Amino acid sequence: MVQSCAMDLLIFDFDGLILDTETSAFQAWTEIYRSYGADLPVSVWGQCIGTSHHAFNVYEHLEKQVGRPLDRDELKRAFLKRHEGLLKGLEPRAGVVEYLEEARKLRIALALASSSHQDWVVGHLSRLGLAELFHSIRTADDVERVKPHPELYDLTLTFMGVSPDRALAFEDSPNGITAAQAAGIYCVAVPNPVTAQLDISHADRRIESMADLTLRELLHRIETSKTEA
Repeated sequence: MVQSCAMDLLIFDFDGLILDTETSAFQAWTEIYRSYGADLPVSVWGQCIGTSHHAFNVYEHLEKQVGRPLDRDELKRAFLKRHEGLLKGLEPRAGVVEYLEEARKLRIALALASSSHQDWVVGHLSRLGLAELFHSIRTADDVERVKPHPELYDLTLTFMGVSPDRALAFEDSPNGITAAQAAGIYCVAVPNPVTAQLDISHADRRIESMADLTLRELLHRIETSKTEA
């Protein structure tokens, strides 16, 4: 650990933060809704961002607007087909890879905490060549309660042997921010086009993109703000 850095561990969310699967998922469902003459407000869809999709029943919501039962299996197939198409060739969000590489140079450990399942997260990370950069990957398969509950973060801290005050979390959604802070971790929000429309004002700090400043600059600003507080 370099002496100039006050962080031992960086914990990244996955969906919407490393890879913007959230904008593509919202787009796919929005298109399906429109094909039925219905509307899916981002404020409503936001209930399931960063947590389990059981937090919002997309089929029930659509059926209420249409006024009749729909073939949910057909809807799911249509969504998956469109979503997979939008995901093809999708690259990490701007600045993400640079942050991961800079963390390694600074000798800061890297972990990932996601409410999605292991095969989804690791599958994409492997495709992107990023899986081996993380010392710990914890997903919905490892806990009983996903975000906004702090269990994923608590588990990560315990496994890594790091105290909350020596860790920094990167999240893009209200649920993720709440989970990190409930575990006592300082949280930086990096919203994507969808979560930027949600209320993430409770984050400790917000940056629009990791490409806007280097990791070292961000850590310096956080340390300075804590000193001045």
